[in-house]
Amino acid sequence: MPPVPSTPPSRLPARLFPFLGWRHQLDPATVRNDLLAGFTVALVAVPQALAYAQLAGLPAYVGLYASLLPSIVGALWGSSAQLNTGPVALTSLLTASALSPLALPGSETWLLLAVQLALLAGVLQLVFGALRLAHFADLLSHPVLHGFINACSLLICAAQLPTLLGLPSAGQRPFFEAVTDLVLALPAAHLPSLALGSAAVGLLLLLQRLALGGPGVLLVVAGLAGAAWAGGFEASGGRVVGTLPEQILAFSLPRADWAQITDLLPSAFVLALVSFIEAMSSCKLASARTGQRWDGNQELIGQGLAKLTAAFCQAYPVSGSFGRSAFLLAAGARTGVASVVGALVVLGALVAMPEPIAHIPRPVLAAVILVTVARLLSLQALREAWRSGRDDGLAGTVAFAATLVFAPHVEIGILAGLLLSLALLIYRSMTPRVALLGRHPDGTWRDAARFGLPPPHPQVAILRFDGPLHFVNAATFEDAVLATRRDHPQMTILLLACAGINAIDASGVDALRRIHRQLAAEGRVLACCGLKKQVIDVLERTGLWAEIAAHAAYRTEDDALRQVLPAPGGAADAPARRGFEW
Repeated sequence: MPPVPSTPPSRLPARLFPFLGWRHQLDPATVRNDLLAGFTVALVAVPQALAYAQLAGLPAYVGLYASLLPSIVGALWGSSAQLNTGPVALTSLLTASALSPLALPGSETWLLLAVQLALLAGVLQLVFGALRLAHFADLLSHPVLHGFINACSLLICAAQLPTLLGLPSAGQRPFFEAVTDLVLALPAAHLPSLALGSAAVGLLLLLQRLALGGPGVLLVVAGLAGAAWAGGFEASGGRVVGTLPEQILAFSLPRADWAQITDLLPSAFVLALVSFIEAMSSCKLASARTGQRWDGNQELIGQGLAKLTAAFCQAYPVSGSFGRSAFLLAAGARTGVASVVGALVVLGALVAMPEPIAHIPRPVLAAVILVTVARLLSLQALREAWRSGRDDGLAGTVAFAATLVFAPHVEIGILAGLLLSLALLIYRSMTPRVALLGRHPDGTWRDAARFGLPPPHPQVAILRFDGPLHFVNAATFEDAVLATRRDHPQMTILLLACAGINAIDASGVDALRRIHRQLAAEGRVLACCGLKKQVIDVLERTGLWAEIAAHAAYRTEDDALRQVLPAPGGAADAPARRGFEW
């Protein structure tokens, strides 16, 4: 599919209503592709919506509600043509985990809390987008996110296995407790449910191998639902979706309860962050494939409005679906019209086929979840994190373990990984690499201790500091200078190789000023080379540049040495140059 250029809106109406830009992209070929892509994604959306609502502890039809207007709003106010918004596995799990300490799954209170959670998460994403804070999502490192997703995948599988086996669901619990209870309850499994669920898993895995995609999923669900109806599955005690309400769309203002809002706010923050990162991954993939531009802040606004719409539709939090977005991408969708068409097809299914939907067996929906989520489970990312560095591996592993151990409070896992990764980042900033330099045989200046190099001159030490000089590591910087003075008593000039210092704050300026004055009081000179303009600007504003400028404007180490050391036989008229010999 050829790339379709996307021009960022320049007028205020276009910024407030980004879908107005579609009219410049729509032509007969685009409309044809979008219609086909929308129909294709709807074939996937119907069974997934039913299944994911079940995962969230809600009546299955609520998932269909979440696939209607929220999906349309997400497409209208988003920035990616291929991002499909609606129920997703991870958001469904986070919803169930947030509500499990507060209500019973499937109860009226549970649904009211799910609506409030959608409202809170939507408001947060809308505010983040309005304040243009999309880049703050980058604080969640890939190892932490992969550790969290892997743990959530295991929790989802553990939560759905009882349904697949025809056993009562106990909701979200710590992983090992859920597995233990499942093993003990195996003798009581409902055999028709086990047969249907196993058949669904086998057929769905076969479809994956044959790469038949969305239509195949719907065929498996419909075929097994028909077989279950013909075989008397419900009469034997099997559980099905159940009768759908006559009212397809129910609009209502979400009821606000301050006590419940404070209980849900941490979970809403985690859900807003994780669901945006999930949507962002789909947008990046689609942009790389099609060449279309996307805007992270606009996408935050679109996803936030979609969650708010879900709250007003008495549904639960939605998000951008990686799987369904991949279907849109593969089907050639070029504008958000594809997602709008998909939502309308789902609406048509609700109107035209309420009775067949009501008889879909729950074990089959559990199989859809298991097979879909199993693709998210990959420990390779954690292994690569350990190979890249101990800190990344540790943060990812902590997020993985804490999510499993503290379930259903899965937000503890991602927050633990996030805080640990930030703490390790600060710790690394406190201890930047500091090295004394020597002349390497290839002519470059390198770490003297690592390569066994002699000092550049008996009375000169070159100290390299790798990292910004700020309040976190200013003490480390001073300690390194003190150690250099102690280990080089004959040193008359300390040359700082500053190419690695890309920023400096007030604490760094104070440390540099103290070092300069201490060395001057001892009759020594502080010289600097490679200072960046942004650092010099700070030194000028604080007045320190006027004190050190005479020996601080050198470009390289060699340039500095040529200036501070006399050439063989040259005059030694400056105090800083006296006593030097080559």
